[in-house]
Amino acid sequence: MNVKTERLSSNKVKLEITVAEVTFEKSIDVAYKKMKNKINVPNFRPGKAPKSFIEKLYGKEVFYEEAFNDAIPKAYYEAIQQENVEVVSDPEYDIVSVGEGDLVFTAEVYVRPEFTLGQYKGVEVTKKEYPVKEEEIEAKIKADLDKNTRWIDAEDDYAAKSGDRLNINYKGLKDGVAFDGGTAEGHTIDIGSNTFIPGFEDNLIGMKKGEEKAFDITFPEDYFSEELKGQAVVFEVKVNDIKIKDAPALDDEFAKDVSEFETFEEYKNDIKAKLEENANKMADADMENELIEKICDATEIDIPQSMIDTRIDAMIEDMSYRIRGMGINFEQYLQYTGMTMEQVREENKETAAKQVKGMLVLEEVGKVENIEATDEDIENQYAAMAKEARMDVEKVKEMFANNDAFVRNRAVTEKTLKLLKDAAVYTDAPAEPKKAAKKPAAKKKAAPKAEAAADAPVAQEAEAPAPVKKPRAKKTVEKPAEEEKAE
Repeated sequence: MNVKTERLSSNKVKLEITVAEVTFEKSIDVAYKKMKNKINVPNFRPGKAPKSFIEKLYGKEVFYEEAFNDAIPKAYYEAIQQENVEVVSDPEYDIVSVGEGDLVFTAEVYVRPEFTLGQYKGVEVTKKEYPVKEEEIEAKIKADLDKNTRWIDAEDDYAAKSGDRLNINYKGLKDGVAFDGGTAEGHTIDIGSNTFIPGFEDNLIGMKKGEEKAFDITFPEDYFSEELKGQAVVFEVKVNDIKIKDAPALDDEFAKDVSEFETFEEYKNDIKAKLEENANKMADADMENELIEKICDATEIDIPQSMIDTRIDAMIEDMSYRIRGMGINFEQYLQYTGMTMEQVREENKETAAKQVKGMLVLEEVGKVENIEATDEDIENQYAAMAKEARMDVEKVKEMFANNDAFVRNRAVTEKTLKLLKDAAVYTDAPAEPKKAAKKPAAKKKAAPKAEAAADAPVAQEAEAPAPVKKPRAKKTVEKPAEEEKAE
């Protein structure tokens, strides 16, 4: 087989491939075997007419299309292996000549673009540090405390206070008439959760089980319902039940129950150490991203659209997988968000392009620096992957037995990143200008906040089951998290 390669641009080549006549004749034989039962030949039962007789009757061209389907993909694959062409798209074929000797065709295909790296050593990167605050430690302790807290029934004469959980009936009246969505029975509310409009929960403080009460409330000016924003209403409330928290003491016994430590001090120090570890990883990742971004900015690459489209496909597949884990499919997600697939792809296009460029730059640095993965590097990768997946190392090796190239590439990428980070110049972040001292402002009641649906599987319009509830904020399509550098 003869192959001529012509580079049409930095990211596209044309291959002219010649398939020997004897080889193409074998593909015609394949076509004959597939088609003979479908060709009507006088005086022959279906499938019994010789190939030479069919060619004489209908012409040899009758087999060409099916023969092309057999010969061309095989020849193309052999050609790109022979020419060591790194293709990134499906080829576009064109027949140059056939019928008079050899089959000659061309294949135009996008390839990994050729480019020259910009500066990648000595790149200035801002040093980042994320100190762990005491509030973060306390928040983690509180989360553990909440998981181990029971709700117990309050005494009949107990007066509700902030932090208690109430079961209530309520009815909202505007000008003496109940308004839509303002009535509920058996509703559970935690005083202090701020899930209702300002002032509502405050009025529950001091109420007792079985008590009824009416109070005035004015809806916020920025309330989502046009009919209720800024309106004065009356709520009639009855308390059905009150539960109070029975929280364990924050002592050594608590530490033993929620951790592997014997004392509360050890437990707290471990929380701090883990938060610091995560903060250091975040700072390192942010510096790494800044470094790669600056190298990419210094490097011009004509990236084929097909590479970006492939990356978008992978991002959407990852998004779909995560959404399925939340109990809905991607089609439902699109319905809830009011978006089309085209809009989702458009939203992810810029991120995909950056990720592809970063991948190309890292691969090129690895080639220029002759970075290779040793057996020890690969073993370290298997160990790291097993730790990430909480699996046995041998099991991970079995999973990648037929795809060890992924593990090798991951090891090379990691070594490449280390080289770049070691060669970078780290500078301190510029100090923030000091602000002039201001007189303390008078305390002002906080404006109502929208109830963020950060943990919701889908973004939706605010529902209005009860106008006293704060509407959930609209949420744009969440872009997925950045691709691991290993991929």
